[in-house]
Amino acid sequence: MTFVTALKDLDRHSLAVAGGKGANLGEAIRAGFPVPDIVVTTDAYALVAADPRVSAVLAETLSEIQAGMPGELTGEQPAGADPGARVRAAFEVAEVPEKIRRAILEAYAALGAGPVAVRSSATAEDLPGAAFAGQQDTYLNVVGERALIDAVRRCWASLWTARAIAYRARRGIGAGIETGIGADGEVGGVRIAVVVQAMAEAELAGVMFTANPVTGARDQIIVEASGGLGEAVVSGLVTPDHYVLDGHGRIVEHTPGRREVVIRPAPGGGVLKETPAAGAVGAAESLPERALARLAALGRAVEAHFGRPQDIEWAYAAGAVTLLQARPLTALPPPPLRLGRLRRKLGSILLEYVPVRPYPIDMSTWVPYGPAGLMAEVTRHFGLRGAFEGFLPEVDGVVERLVPPDPRPSFAMLATPYKLVRLARRHDPARWTADPRFAAFMASMARLQERDVAAMDWPELVRLPRQALHSLAPIAAFRIDYLPRTGLSLLRLALVLRLLGRGGLLAELITGARTRTADANRALEALAAMVRQDRRLGAALEEGALTFEHNDAFRTAFAAFLTEYGHRETTSPILVTPPTWGEAPEVVLGAIKVLAGPPPEPAGTADQPDQPDQADQAERALRSLLEHRLLRGRPRRAQRVRRWVEQARAGLAFREDSHFYFTKPLPVLRRALLEMGARLRDVGVLAASEEVFHLRLEELETIGDPARASAADRARLRELVRRRAQRRAELEGVPLIDPRAVFPVQDAGDALVAGTPAGGGRAGGPVRVIREPAEFGTLAGGEVLVCPYTNPSWTPLFQRAAAVVVDTGGPASHAAIVAREYGIPAVMGTAVGTSVLRTGQMVTVDGSTGRVTASEITS
Repeated sequence: MTFVTALKDLDRHSLAVAGGKGANLGEAIRAGFPVPDIVVTTDAYALVAADPRVSAVLAETLSEIQAGMPGELTGEQPAGADPGARVRAAFEVAEVPEKIRRAILEAYAALGAGPVAVRSSATAEDLPGAAFAGQQDTYLNVVGERALIDAVRRCWASLWTARAIAYRARRGIGAGIETGIGADGEVGGVRIAVVVQAMAEAELAGVMFTANPVTGARDQIIVEASGGLGEAVVSGLVTPDHYVLDGHGRIVEHTPGRREVVIRPAPGGGVLKETPAAGAVGAAESLPERALARLAALGRAVEAHFGRPQDIEWAYAAGAVTLLQARPLTALPPPPLRLGRLRRKLGSILLEYVPVRPYPIDMSTWVPYGPAGLMAEVTRHFGLRGAFEGFLPEVDGVVERLVPPDPRPSFAMLATPYKLVRLARRHDPARWTADPRFAAFMASMARLQERDVAAMDWPELVRLPRQALHSLAPIAAFRIDYLPRTGLSLLRLALVLRLLGRGGLLAELITGARTRTADANRALEALAAMVRQDRRLGAALEEGALTFEHNDAFRTAFAAFLTEYGHRETTSPILVTPPTWGEAPEVVLGAIKVLAGPPPEPAGTADQPDQPDQADQAERALRSLLEHRLLRGRPRRAQRVRRWVEQARAGLAFREDSHFYFTKPLPVLRRALLEMGARLRDVGVLAASEEVFHLRLEELETIGDPARASAADRARLRELVRRRAQRRAELEGVPLIDPRAVFPVQDAGDALVAGTPAGGGRAGGPVRVIREPAEFGTLAGGEVLVCPYTNPSWTPLFQRAAAVVVDTGGPASHAAIVAREYGIPAVMGTAVGTSVLRTGQMVTVDGSTGRVTASEITS
């Protein structure tokens, strides 16, 4: 075993020996960057961890955690809980074997036996998917042999801080717990080394990001600096000088810091925290421009060497810059996009479709075959290329970002007018369900739903997803055939209304169409009425019950609802990975709970009367139109206009209902995929059946029966899943696209937020921020629903909301249309509504101007 080695003898492949930090620093030294060095290897940690006095505590602690404290695996510890306290105590008093002590002290003497920095370097640290920033400990200005050995021990112990355990569990890195202790002290696949560096002189120090971590701009470098040691910057004790540099190191922006604290080495070891006197920090202590240029050049060189943006700690003294550590810059947003009007329009549609990051199984099933793939086929048919294709670029199977496509017309578009007119004459959306192809489609859906995936052998099971996906072909044909009259009917009605000077009636006129979404909402209201009549049902809903044995009528009606509507998506119409309503009945029950509550207070204001219900609203609008002087008293002309209104409504109903039927194959597709995942789990390839989502369909189709797979094939799949899961974990919290690129933030003036007006007048009430369907049940009647996106699953909430404010979407989105149908104000495409508005805040929503303002009443 080698217990101590020089960093210069290591490289990026030395992770197992030197940990993430040590391997990265060794690679940097080899590349010629100015870095001080030595490292105490993971072998030293392993030898101490294997000591019976330490390993016994480790085993006992891990056993206790596994048996009864699952919160500690996820980081959800109760206040004051510290699962690793006894382990740390054991390490801090452990006897360091003489051969390790001697190796450390010999290396220390070779460094000059002066002050050193002692930094933890776990094998799961400073990785592309997990920075572990601040999760393990660092000790600065360590002086003397005894202090050095003590600092090394404490670094080993810091592998077992509560924050490090929780971080590993959250990142899925061995969880640091569940896989037990190896013979060499390795736990959960993680060990720890210790980097020892001669203390760098530091007049100023700080951090540098070689890309902008906030905007994602790769052509900017961010430098944060303060006086003394950089610990004040990285630990957040100080407001540092903030520099934004261009790629050549020129200052683009500079915000001076406040230097609340300066950390300096203390005589004899340790550090001192000094509070400078007011006005004591002058320009002389600012980082010189030549130092900034040098930092930028080093940063770009380190980034180029490692092949990705870097997070670098540095020190500056006597005109020289020293790099202290470098690690991959994690959670970096995608580079900013500049979008034209058409790409913003497509982006507004796609943002509603993709509220969460797709998995590889999504990208190889429902994304290319679902609504996005369908619209790509439709637009190609009419001569437009690339409208719904290639908008989710992947790297090694993981979607990196959303890039609104830039569609281009083809020569086939020259024939589009002819195609549109021909198809519009032949296919009436009001009669699309009478098309023989629709009956054949429904029969194929019934056959699919009868398939028993658990009884299938592997070859039959693995063919089922393709069969489900290919069953969708008729829906694409329906859209191609029936959408032309839909579009022409809407265009004709809009032109007629404009000529009559009644353009403002369009939205109200077309709300009268009956759709399957509206049918579902009425069925939910009927279930809610049953809850209002039975207090026990209401209490059961409040307690989160999923079964209702005491009320047969409700149980039967709810089961019938799920049979009819359970195939609907909860999160996204183009993803297969989120559950359906049938698989997540708690989402449906949350909506019923909302509808069963008290109705909202009247939303009208002094200048906006209460809105009628949607049927009355549509009928009043039609009567108003027919009272026009050019239609009044002319029955044939009025009848023609009435027919045009009905045709426009039928077209919208077709658009909505074809989507409803399009999702019919989702349940069987999900059952097949999860059954494959369960079989892979049973042979040890996956930890849970849902991990199958990290694989692509074609990868599943080529592996053969898992029960007969070779050990090498199983190991290959495990590694593929692990790598993709780790990359997804790195991207957690990183948006697929900055909503402000699609919905430029408008000048709100005195408003809290502003967006696109979607109609419905004005209403006020307390805000309720709801980010996902699981939170549906938290909405109370009369609250203003604020959400990041919507789809038809959200529309039942509109029956109780006073108004709706959405980060994404436009006037033609589902949310806007349904909000108008229910007569409530809607503001779409705010980009920042869910981050600016807070639950309980009193606001007024103006659906006519797109503004959300603070109410005088406070929560």
